[in-house]
Amino acid sequence: MGSEQIPQPPSVAATPHPPAAQETSIADAAHRWLLDRIGALWALLTDRPISLYAASVLRIGYGLLYLVFLLREFPHRDEIWGPGSPWTPALAQQLFDQTGWNSILILSDSRAYFELCYVMALVTSALFMLGWRTRATSVLFAVVVTSFHARSIFMTDGGDNLILLMALYLVLTACGRRWSLDARRNRLKTARAGDAPEPVRRFYAQQLRDGRITLTTVVHNCGILVIAAQVCFLYGSAGLYKIQGATWGGGTALHYALNLELFQPWPALSHLVDEYPMVIAIASYVTVLLQVAFPFVLFGRLKYPVLTVLLGMHIGIAVLLGLPLFSGAMIIADAVFLPDRFYAFLPHLWRRAAQRTGMRRPTPGQAAGHGTVPAQGRAGVPGTRHRAAPAQKDTTPATGLASEQS
Repeated sequence: MGSEQIPQPPSVAATPHPPAAQETSIADAAHRWLLDRIGALWALLTDRPISLYAASVLRIGYGLLYLVFLLREFPHRDEIWGPGSPWTPALAQQLFDQTGWNSILILSDSRAYFELCYVMALVTSALFMLGWRTRATSVLFAVVVTSFHARSIFMTDGGDNLILLMALYLVLTACGRRWSLDARRNRLKTARAGDAPEPVRRFYAQQLRDGRITLTTVVHNCGILVIAAQVCFLYGSAGLYKIQGATWGGGTALHYALNLELFQPWPALSHLVDEYPMVIAIASYVTVLLQVAFPFVLFGRLKYPVLTVLLGMHIGIAVLLGLPLFSGAMIIADAVFLPDRFYAFLPHLWRRAAQRTGMRRPTPGQAAGHGTVPAQGRAGVPGTRHRAAPAQKDTTPATGLASEQS
């Protein structure tokens, strides 16, 4: 009995539980990562307006597209939207009572009032495309598109629906900061002011001005992100719906579309394309693949060949199926995914091509680097990122979005 050993308890060091210090370090790392992501998102929304050139391309594209659409339908305007339409204003008002839509075209049955509205729609589309007083004309353009869409809603198609959505989204954006009459007016105003010092503002006035600039920047960036999300959702949902159909899985969907009389603007061309079943099958599979994969290729360079193939697809839809309005609306919407440096390089590329062909002689003393993106942050504010290099002059005033449009 005296030689028996008392059993010792198990060692604490043998337990598999990690030390408290390691758990604390993991929690701190996760906390810092989360704060960094939140800070990056906040900087993305508030630091500077994004995709100003893309927003201007959308403004020019949709303004021009709707102007051409109204001019194309000018001989048929009364049958589609006017008092002589089979869908009378009384029937439209009954539908509005159920759906909540509205239209300025049904405020009066007068033919003179309708003609005045049509002329104003043409003028509004032209001014919106040119970027004249864009903040006001963007609202008027949205009212025009909504009114004409709602007045004869059974005459619309997918292109009209997309133009309607984009017209509403563009109201939120600063689509007049580039390639517009507003931008030209601001440049001339800055050139006339020269090196004159800015007027000294009171503390509260300066705080109010900075708050307005931040608010308009956030609204613009949110509008651009909503437009991009809308296009991604459109492509993704269209691809998923196509997967559910047996004709797209069998590669014969385009064959049936080409043989529909409703979608044959040139029957001979449709029949010619239909004679190549292998090409039709490959085009069907590529269409589904690109539409499903589109939201996942936007964060790398793979998006450029994808956008190029989609451009060709929409041109084919416009020519073979007779849907130019839909194709044009989709091509313009895809422009939101191209970076500003791409659009800023286009004028420089055009000048080089013009000089090589002899259309334009090089300007003596012209500085290189006109393809750079102008500074888009707030001048003089510490922490503002993505400014232009000091050696590059930006003729566009970098005072935020508050002074970009009158």
